[in-house]
Amino acid sequence: MKIVYFTHSLASCWNHGNAHFLRGVLSELIARGHDVAVWEPQGAWSLSNLLTDHGDAGLVPYRTAYPELSSSTYAPSDAVEAMVEGADLVIVHEWNDPQIVAEVGRLRRRGAPFRLLFHDTHHRAVSEPEAMRAYDLSGYDGVLAFGEALSEVYRGWGWNSRVWTWHEAADTRRFHPPVQEEERSGLVWIGNWGDGERTDELERFLFQPARQAALPLDIYGVRYPDDAKATLARYGVQYHGWAPNARAPQIFARHMATVHVPRRYYATILPGIPTIRVFEALACGIPLVSAPWDDAERLFSPGLDYLVARDGAEMTRHLAALRDDPDLRAALVRSGIEAIRSRHTCAHRVDELLAIVASLHPAFEEDAA
Repeated sequence: MKIVYFTHSLASCWNHGNAHFLRGVLSELIARGHDVAVWEPQGAWSLSNLLTDHGDAGLVPYRTAYPELSSSTYAPSDAVEAMVEGADLVIVHEWNDPQIVAEVGRLRRRGAPFRLLFHDTHHRAVSEPEAMRAYDLSGYDGVLAFGEALSEVYRGWGWNSRVWTWHEAADTRRFHPPVQEEERSGLVWIGNWGDGERTDELERFLFQPARQAALPLDIYGVRYPDDAKATLARYGVQYHGWAPNARAPQIFARHMATVHVPRRYYATILPGIPTIRVFEALACGIPLVSAPWDDAERLFSPGLDYLVARDGAEMTRHLAALRDDPDLRAALVRSGIEAIRSRHTCAHRVDELLAIVASLHPAFEEDAA
């Protein structure tokens, strides 16, 4: 099957978490013999920022880890017909220009033979609903939403049985425990400061508890303004800047534990949607403690796969327990890895995607099997 995916960027993971999942899924599809083509717009902000900060060297970790992947860029004036020529399945990610979203849909509406899906992995459907509803999806066969709460939003917009919950997952070809364990110490958090939507939560559930548990804290990420860096310095946090996602397993392997601090929308209006880092951390075998987050879809087993802290004081107690109890750390690692490997790998998501395509186009049912 020929699959065409329109993304914001495959090459850059600079403040672009969807690239993590996309790389894993496309790699799995290629390994199964599918023909994959990826298009990303010229001047994509994620790639532009990466190149500004790190130059072409910033792309080396991705190219080294995913030699089978590549993407092409397009200009607004390029013909969409040529980009999707011969495709059996086309997927358009929501972080694309509305014009390209509409043009691909018009081709499908006029009788193009491919099946067409819209892929939403963001909270804009609730944080900016007018902007999302402005997308012309009238030619689309369905929507892939990365959580059931988001699927419910699309059902409310009339998509009903044409929306599928398609969670992100771990690329276990790259994200796994180290082959040879070495000494681990301290905490690590890999995440972006962003627009300040979880500043208070980071202070209450990460910076203060790490200091109170006497655990050194390393932070990797981008979009940290001067006041954020001043906050990190006040708490004695070591800030390292951007880390290529392909190197995250090596970073996790050096640390005793990590913390999940969900963005506010995923802790409130869109419950049940973990960030990609939860899947990746558990796959890498690092104990994880989460700030309040409702696993509404029961993707994991809280208390077994990871610990949950209801407030900052409980986070401090959990971190101290992990610091002092190697058996607790080992139990969390075993359970977390099993949860990922049994149901949350990119291979599982490819199985789900092919089943969706088969339901839309019975001719592909043999491929899905």
